[in-house]
Amino acid sequence: MTEKHYFVEKNEDAKFAVRAKGSERASSLHDTQAEAIAEAERLNPADHADVERVRDTPTGGPDKWRSA
Repeated sequence: MTEKHYFVEKNEDAKFAVRAKGSERASSLHDTQAEAIAEAERLNPADHADVERVRDTPTGGPDKWRSA
């Protein structure tokens, strides 16, 4: 467990990366966004990871972030 804030984002290989704020490399890679969110929550259960949107929705598109 850590105090770090995590981001979940889709990379060039269509994998979902869990990355700590300020880091250059991903902490882990996952096949699905749900798996990546679960890993970010496991790493820091006291925080809500920021998740990159991967599709268009009424509240935002792929260029927006949401809270997990």
